[in-house]
Amino acid sequence: MPLNIALQFSRSVTNIEPLGNGLINDTYLVSTEAKPFVLQRINKQVFPQPEQIMVNLMVLNQHVEQINDKQITLKIPQLLPTLANNSFFCDEQDDVWRALSYIDNTESLETISNLAQAEQVGYALGQFHWLTRNLDAEKLHDTLPGFHIAPRYLDHYQYVKPQTKIPEDPYHADFIDSFQHIVNELEAAKGQGLLTLRVIHGDPKLNNFLFDKNSQRVISIIDLDTVKPGLIHYDIGDCLRSCCHNMATDEFNLEICHALLRGYIEKMGAFLSKSDYQFLYPAIRLIPFELGLRFYCDYLEGNRYFKVADLQENLCRATGQFRLCASVMAQEADIKDIIKHLQSSH
Repeated sequence: MPLNIALQFSRSVTNIEPLGNGLINDTYLVSTEAKPFVLQRINKQVFPQPEQIMVNLMVLNQHVEQINDKQITLKIPQLLPTLANNSFFCDEQDDVWRALSYIDNTESLETISNLAQAEQVGYALGQFHWLTRNLDAEKLHDTLPGFHIAPRYLDHYQYVKPQTKIPEDPYHADFIDSFQHIVNELEAAKGQGLLTLRVIHGDPKLNNFLFDKNSQRVISIIDLDTVKPGLIHYDIGDCLRSCCHNMATDEFNLEICHALLRGYIEKMGAFLSKSDYQFLYPAIRLIPFELGLRFYCDYLEGNRYFKVADLQENLCRATGQFRLCASVMAQEADIKDIIKHLQSSH
């Protein structure tokens, strides 16, 4: 099947092999007599309207192409047309396939091993937000309605709780009950006009940043299916959650946080309002709580959404995120000091 699809984009295909370890889309590296490219089938279970993703990517590509700045070092994967000059190919099962430019000599990381890497990730996320700062978010489709809207996740938990046949775990139930008041902070700030909708990546976890193998600089950010209107605080909080989580101890690494935020603010600091800075800490605290809530709720529902190897995996995942959230709250004063210091430098 992939060969037949790849031939819709190039007549000179020489090899196809699976690429990456993503859990959402089917991804392949296609070698040709010219340049290799990435071939992907968009997962309709996760993205029921894949055409909207393609429209968003085209809008993003067109916007970035119009920016003429020699200081831009971040490469956004380009959409490659089919031989019939369409932006995607739809197969007999109505699955949508797309081709993207392949960025060679790069690698992704699963863990941060030094502070230079953390700063590079922060700078790259800042550059993505900088590149899209003048792109009207309303031009983009919301490909995942409700994503990162924490009050909705809490409402769903309250709905599931009395109906589940799985016994509630006291630690998780108590943690949610004790800190559920934080879920509305960012959405309330948005409602009050303190925070505004902008273009967000939507899933800026560590392994979505590509490092140049030689320079060890981040030169690309990938997996752009979740690009949509949102609060940049969701991106910042999720990036920090991914990079600062010590998986062995579930502690939040303050040094990595400092380095990542330093890199981010170096690029985006001048474009952040006082309110943007004010709500950075609430975002850092919220995202692990939100994800823990989602894992725990999925556990109570019988593991319907997240893939699991055993019935307890989502419960363990929720534990890790709640412990990470607790570590963030224990270091609140230090995190706020870091933010205040970086804000004063801009």
